[in-house]
Amino acid sequence: MDAVEAPSPPSQPSSHFSQQRHFYVAVDRLQFKMETLVDFLGVAGRRPCLPMAVCCSSRDELDAVCSAVSNLPYISLAPLYSDLAEVERALVLEQFRKATMNWIKNISVQPGDDSEIDKEEQKSHMIVVTDVCLPLLASGELPISARVLINYELPTKKEIYMRRTTTCLAADGIVINMVVGGEVVTLKSIEESSNLVIAEMPISISEIL
Repeated sequence: MDAVEAPSPPSQPSSHFSQQRHFYVAVDRLQFKMETLVDFLGVAGRRPCLPMAVCCSSRDELDAVCSAVSNLPYISLAPLYSDLAEVERALVLEQFRKATMNWIKNISVQPGDDSEIDKEEQKSHMIVVTDVCLPLLASGELPISARVLINYELPTKKEIYMRRTTTCLAADGIVINMVVGGEVVTLKSIEESSNLVIAEMPISISEIL
């Protein structure tokens, strides 16, 4: 991965995002993007019960992400797409909320004392969603409150970035933006217009998880 010029930090972060941390990872070429995601998940995804969300702009990208991640045995995967029946959608959202509860329970358990948590529940839980299928807060759906939100496709508008964060990320969560080439300009625009600080992701992922 090549380094890109870091976006300039604004003077003061927005209070809405004040407890959340935003990062970007630069990908040299588009064809290396999926490999970079899988490498990241190879570390983060091994954290017991870690609830993660991946946001895509299109169904094709959602399908590609699901295909790549489905081979990782330590991640429980759930796609959220437009042709899901209402009952199936509700089930996916409910299962993810349970995963976030397992995460909270897991981090409060003493090391070595994991007897109360089922082995299947020990897997990281990932929901993959397109923008049109984000939780509808105005209709009574609850946010999914992931610990880590990965913007696999960087949104082009601040409003979409903020909606993803509002509907998918816990109050103290982490955003990872995957940036390819010219998307640095878009990232800077989002950073400045949203009054955020989006820092380069550390090489050691454990520093931010």
